[in-house]
Amino acid sequence: MSRATYIPTDLPVPEDDGASDHLSGAALPDLLLSATNGKQVDLATLSGRTVIFCYPRMAGPDESVPDDWNAIPGARGCTPESCAFRDLYGEFQSLEVGVFGISTQPTAAQAETHTRLHLPYPLLSDSELLLASELLLPTFVWRDIVCLKRLTLVVQDGMIEHVFYPIFPPDAHPTEVLTWLREHEAVQD
Repeated sequence: MSRATYIPTDLPVPEDDGASDHLSGAALPDLLLSATNGKQVDLATLSGRTVIFCYPRMAGPDESVPDDWNAIPGARGCTPESCAFRDLYGEFQSLEVGVFGISTQPTAAQAETHTRLHLPYPLLSDSELLLASELLLPTFVWRDIVCLKRLTLVVQDGMIEHVFYPIFPPDAHPTEVLTWLREHEAVQD
């Protein structure tokens, strides 16, 4: 099995702590986030449907996954989840749904990952925790680094329509999102 798709089977499963209960129906804040395509993205101004998956962080090509990372429920699996969104990207496009990944990692680190994994969608950086603070997104601290807990927002014209949280296993999650989107197809203007 390739490194990009391997997730150990003995990982702790995240539990719903209610930290995302307030998000459904909320408007995305008007703020700019740096993207790996060199642009600034204001999520509040996106039209149509968009999937925004939040992930803790992806390791670089020469980093191994430390044991203390594996011990955090829901932390492991960012690369497999991102690759699964990549592999299903054409299906999201056929539904006219945009895709973004977002973490608190700086854009430079995300750009390396974006290139290495051949991702067809941009990764956004919330390194200053602007979106996390505005939306009160669930986070955790690992080695003095604030990381987003894994969750996915389905957004329609700047409003959060649906929240997936907690997510496990992360590599199967993009299929779950596609299923939900097909069952809840938006009326196109």
